[in-house]
Amino acid sequence: MIKRRTLFLWISAAVVLIAGGIVAGFMASAPPRAVFKDEDGTKFTFKTEGDHFMRYDRDGNWKEMFVKGVNLGATVPGHFPGELPATEEDYLRWFKEINEMGANVIRVYTVHQPVFYSALAKYNQDKGHDPLYFMQGIWSPEEELIASQDAYSGQIEEQFKAEIRKAVAAVYGDISVPEKQGASSGEYKTNAGQYLMAWHIGTEWDPGMVKNTNKTHSDVPAYKGEYFSGTQDASPFENWLAELLDYAAGQEKQYGWEHPVTFTNWVTTDVLSHPGEPLFEEDMVSVDARHVRPTGWKGGYFAAYHVYPYYPDFFRTDGSLQTIKDKQGNFNTYKAYLRQLKAKFKDMPIMVTEYGVPSSVGVSHFGAGGRDQGGHNEQEQGEIDASLTRDIYDEGYAGAILFMWQDEWFKKTWNTMPFEIPADRRAYWINVLTNEKMFGVLGMLPGKENQVIIDGKLSEWDGLPQDEVQHWQGQVPGIRDMRITHDEGYLYLGIELEKDFDPKTTKLYIGADTIPGGNQPSKNQLPGRKLEGGALEALIEIGKDEESQVKIASDYDFHARLYGKEGYWMLPETKPEQDPPFHPWKLAISLQMSPPDTRFAHPFIDKTIGMLKRGTTDRSKAQFDSLTSWQYSGNIIEMRIPWMLLGFSDPSSLQVIDYSPLKQGKAFSTVTTDGIRLIPWLVQKGETKASWPGQASDTLDIRNIKPYTWKPWDTVHYSEQLKQSYYAMQKVYSELK
Repeated sequence: MIKRRTLFLWISAAVVLIAGGIVAGFMASAPPRAVFKDEDGTKFTFKTEGDHFMRYDRDGNWKEMFVKGVNLGATVPGHFPGELPATEEDYLRWFKEINEMGANVIRVYTVHQPVFYSALAKYNQDKGHDPLYFMQGIWSPEEELIASQDAYSGQIEEQFKAEIRKAVAAVYGDISVPEKQGASSGEYKTNAGQYLMAWHIGTEWDPGMVKNTNKTHSDVPAYKGEYFSGTQDASPFENWLAELLDYAAGQEKQYGWEHPVTFTNWVTTDVLSHPGEPLFEEDMVSVDARHVRPTGWKGGYFAAYHVYPYYPDFFRTDGSLQTIKDKQGNFNTYKAYLRQLKAKFKDMPIMVTEYGVPSSVGVSHFGAGGRDQGGHNEQEQGEIDASLTRDIYDEGYAGAILFMWQDEWFKKTWNTMPFEIPADRRAYWINVLTNEKMFGVLGMLPGKENQVIIDGKLSEWDGLPQDEVQHWQGQVPGIRDMRITHDEGYLYLGIELEKDFDPKTTKLYIGADTIPGGNQPSKNQLPGRKLEGGALEALIEIGKDEESQVKIASDYDFHARLYGKEGYWMLPETKPEQDPPFHPWKLAISLQMSPPDTRFAHPFIDKTIGMLKRGTTDRSKAQFDSLTSWQYSGNIIEMRIPWMLLGFSDPSSLQVIDYSPLKQGKAFSTVTTDGIRLIPWLVQKGETKASWPGQASDTLDIRNIKPYTWKPWDTVHYSEQLKQSYYAMQKVYSELK
């Protein structure tokens, strides 16, 4: 009897194990106790009620919550999004840091590799009733939508539904996805459904596509679904969305859960009118979440917007938003916009699921009150991100999900895109002039940033491998030595003078020659001397703080060539005799436009971004500034120069912009350089000749200067660093309940 019972138990155990293997995707771990079950057994953790987002707590009560989150990408430096290289170790480390920042949710835009879901379940094993949740985004066929300008055309809807099926099954650990270039794949076996907060469907909608879809399909009837329907006021595009939300709900219902659902929206297709916006397409058409309604979905529904304080331009040009002032007396047009938008959504929750500013040298849009897209150090980034978060909270929104967790090297920005060539190598270097790369509160720092500290001291240079540091071979009266090294972000220079540096009486110049061509410095810049056998593409000037900068040769100036008479002709023409040999290094901020292309005249705006900030990159010092470019101490001058300021379009393959005329489409060409010939010299105030490598000679043949060069790289070195902005967000999240 005992033996038979033992055998029975072993057989039963085996059956359970086999069954467990079959349904592993559904039972990866026991559901948390704080789960509400409907009469039909459907499970809920979150729902919406009125304009509130609700969570079911351990005491069996539904309580309002403010969603505090961060957007998470799937890449690391050296990779593009479709490569999905993040490992379990990466995810577990990030989850811990995100949780400790005070976030209660991660938003992902698309389906990650299976390791994301298994790592999240693993991280949450010991979290009990307070796990880290995620909001699952479902990517729309964005390129096809833009190309066709019609949401109902071709196979777009079926492609979207296929992605929905994949996403739902992946979340519940119930799909095997064959490998496909640029997409997630693998065996999804972990049921992460209990850690899901909401579905976030689609991408930012192209206004032209929305308008054309509505026009082409004006006779489309209101969609009536089992879970979501379009209202009588729904446009054809909104009915298309209603069907997709309904389809997503139906897919999830199969797994016995209901979660809140939303679709992605942004300011460009909001429900407000913006008379102060100059561009028609930025106020052309609305996509209204109120025109889609849950008809049988108890999990609920909410509106989601991406809202940045600098885009579109009406944040600084629309007088109707100039109604609320901040403590400094500036108009807080972001808060005013949030208030106007929230007033349209009185009966449903609304979240801002993307917002923030980057910590970059480069700038691409100006925002009101200094909330620009770029040009901020980490501290300023944190202060602005925290203030935006408070604005969202104070205006009664249901949640705020910051953009972004980590820096993303593969990203591009409109005003540096023309200069990053070849485009398919963007991920192999960090261009700090491209602000989109640096939205993260987790910095992805280039290889030597933590090894070479810019502080006017060179002791750490001694610890670098000898083959990674080159001593400049020439001789300059007043300069004992110049060391050179580089990484994925910068060219580093460590200069030892014969006596202490005094910027009031002395200027240090370093000319950079990369290819044939270039300009001669002016008589003030290089008094009594002349270069032969070549000239300079860039000129580094180190002196007083307001003087220190990188300038670009006027004949080489990308900015002037693209926006001057050779290109779009938005810059005033300068007579040759009035044009200095070197220009300030500038980026375009806003293009010149006028009616009938725009509602009203829109001037060309640019900004000098070649100024070099003096400070320290030593994070242990109170004076730390992430935008530091140089520092001096006694007779030592130390600096790091962003690659693009020296003309590089891709340092990883030694590509520089060349001098050839713009190609069709206003495109630049590149050429491979054999390196950088660096020519340093000193100019003393009041003296008629510079101290330079030519010694007493008045001429110097550049061809005799040995170039600093390196081997092309395909593997990048980087380190992760929590930015100052991380701690600013940690503070504000801890204060918002």
